[in-house]
Amino acid sequence: MSTQLVISALGADRSGIVDELSSIIASHKLNIEDSRMTVLGGEFAILLLVAGEKSAIQAFIEQQEKIATALHIQLLMKTTQSVETKSTILPYQVEVTAMDNQGIVHNLAGFFSKKQIGIVDLHTDHYPAPHTGTPMFALYMTIGIPADISISKLKETFTNFCDELNLDAELKRL
Repeated sequence: MSTQLVISALGADRSGIVDELSSIIASHKLNIEDSRMTVLGGEFAILLLVAGEKSAIQAFIEQQEKIATALHIQLLMKTTQSVETKSTILPYQVEVTAMDNQGIVHNLAGFFSKKQIGIVDLHTDHYPAPHTGTPMFALYMTIGIPADISISKLKETFTNFCDELNLDAELKRL
């Protein structure tokens, strides 16, 4: 039976870091099943879900400090179990753009949390608007809407909520 491990790594961005980390993972006979990687400021950040035999996972965990030192990164690891996707959850994409201001993520997370809608994935960007250079904000979110929620009512409520905050938003089925 396969065991899963969530690995979070953070360190100064440099060429080759993904190759080095994935090589160490492969050398432990672990398989990368899911991953997210980005550079934030000058820092490299990666989140991995790896799977393998329980003994291989344990051996990897025991090498955590050695791996972190060798790669000049901080590592956080936690074993986990796969979770069956509920067929009563409908995946939807949320896209938001607006002039950048504090609290956009907090406001959107609060909106969905109050409706018992889970956030599955979240990505944001900050960029200057063409021609004016005005700081802009973009958000891309995948949410899981319970099947018993009226999509048309949710879309209407969400649109009104975003209009009040001056957010250009779209909610669409994946």
